[in-house]
Amino acid sequence: MKTIDIIRFKFSTKTAALTLCLSSGFLACQAQSSKSELFKSSTFTPLKSFPSGVEGPAVSASGTIYAVNFGKQGTIGQITPGGDASLFVSLPVGSIGNGIRFNSKGEMFIADYTKHNILKVNMLTKEVSVFAHNPKMSQPNDIAIDSKDRFYASDPNWKGSAGRIWRIDSNGQSKLLDTMGTANGIEVSPDDKLLYVNESVQRKVWVYDLSKDGNVSNKRLFHEFPDFGMDGMRCDIDGNLYISRHGKGTVVKLSPAGKVLKEVTLIGKLPSNVAFGGTDGRTMYVTLQDQGNLESFRVDKPGREWRMQRKK
Repeated sequence: MKTIDIIRFKFSTKTAALTLCLSSGFLACQAQSSKSELFKSSTFTPLKSFPSGVEGPAVSASGTIYAVNFGKQGTIGQITPGGDASLFVSLPVGSIGNGIRFNSKGEMFIADYTKHNILKVNMLTKEVSVFAHNPKMSQPNDIAIDSKDRFYASDPNWKGSAGRIWRIDSNGQSKLLDTMGTANGIEVSPDDKLLYVNESVQRKVWVYDLSKDGNVSNKRLFHEFPDFGMDGMRCDIDGNLYISRHGKGTVVKLSPAGKVLKEVTLIGKLPSNVAFGGTDGRTMYVTLQDQGNLESFRVDKPGREWRMQRKK
């Protein structure tokens, strides 16, 4: 090999090694940065873009985020993944939404607590109809959905510090499942075998065995908090349960065994509900009642409902 060729070879080898080193370092920094950004909340939508009744975030299969009460009560707002919020639909006069969920067909369902309804929205025409009505409900509050498109609704009686849980079948018929304290957040486990319900005033989270036909049994205490209230909660694909801590300004992550794994500090102090979204299902969106907006943070595993939408 000629001297000039040797020099060129050594130079190209060093350049390649340096490039590889820099690339590896960049990727390592990226990985480290991505890891450091987990569970760190930041503002997602502008302050006061929603009134104090902002609740029930839900993410469609296309990645659009929805929440109730945009600008004023009785509306549904839509938010792009970039954080731009606008009005999606106005509800019938007198109706005010709370929890939102999507079924396997991509249809939107809303708990209308003032009119004792579960409303259904055609996403193309924006037509709003009554899917289920039950005057015996105090107020359908939060709703969860299983893989068979059955809904489970919490029904708190705030004045009486009591509550109930209902199942709403795909034909719109409802069935009372149990009575309890002030039922609020509600969620189904990834395998459809468990139903979680929390009591805001009593600060307890209960878990039931959930049968194939949607009935509950074997109620037992899952977790009890010593302070502050609770609101919405959602599971990731591993069965970890995320719960908003109203008044404490955090979202807590519980293991399937009911143990506290992590507590995420938010900017606001009054989180109402949570939802998984993003391109990989690992972005958590939180509605904040004191700030009238949404915050978001990254998590380590995708959400249960996000995965369900992609199996359809």
